[in-house]
Amino acid sequence: MQLGPKLTEGKTKQIYAHPDDPALVIMRHKDGITAGDGARRSELLGKGALAGRTTANVFTLLSNAGVATHFVAAPEPTLTVARRCTMLPLEVVTRRLATGSYVRRHPELAEGTRFAPPLVEYFLKDDSAHDPLVSAAELVASNHATADDVAHMAAVARQVFLLLEQAWAAHDVTLVDLKIEFGRTDAGELLVADVIDNDSWRIWPGGEQGRMLDKQVYRNAVVIDDSLLADLLARYERVAELTATFEPPN
Repeated sequence: MQLGPKLTEGKTKQIYAHPDDPALVIMRHKDGITAGDGARRSELLGKGALAGRTTANVFTLLSNAGVATHFVAAPEPTLTVARRCTMLPLEVVTRRLATGSYVRRHPELAEGTRFAPPLVEYFLKDDSAHDPLVSAAELVASNHATADDVAHMAAVARQVFLLLEQAWAAHDVTLVDLKIEFGRTDAGELLVADVIDNDSWRIWPGGEQGRMLDKQVYRNAVVIDDSLLADLLARYERVAELTATFEPPN
């Protein structure tokens, strides 16, 4: 597919203008993988195509369930066509189980404590400040979002989580937590945007943390070598295959 001029580039993707429609952009998924606010970086050849496939599978599920997203089409595995929008500088994290950084912040909670309903948190996207946690009130006070925006994002984040939790449960995989982002169209509509791929969640087959399929394998690794990267790529490929079989919600 022909690409227009490059608009911006991040750690794992590039954004191009659509050559024919100014209301659209084209996202190219890169092979890079990062952790620790970008301090750890590797090339995982083939990851871009797998990330694109997983993103297309997930956004298709969400769109079919009536969730407003920026997703339009995936003409090639590494390319996503999306509605043009201005991204909010936020990561919205929804948690079903307490683990990782949440337990470190709340040592009084046992690993695996269950949140019902799922817990929603907001993090400002700022690598230099390690993506700080912010409250709903702080988002409103800093003009990053209105009170209505915050309530809307929380409701949609839980909706998205529950849809994906159900889809993963059909494969006996526990969705532990999920990161999504939002963009705003010129008309002011908030959309689930960016990507949802294997870097966006923790997923534990059989509910077993030791069998994780997601990016946490890379974060946890002491040594990054060809064997580790090959194992990681196989997990990403398995996720792309499983998400392709996601069934529409009940």
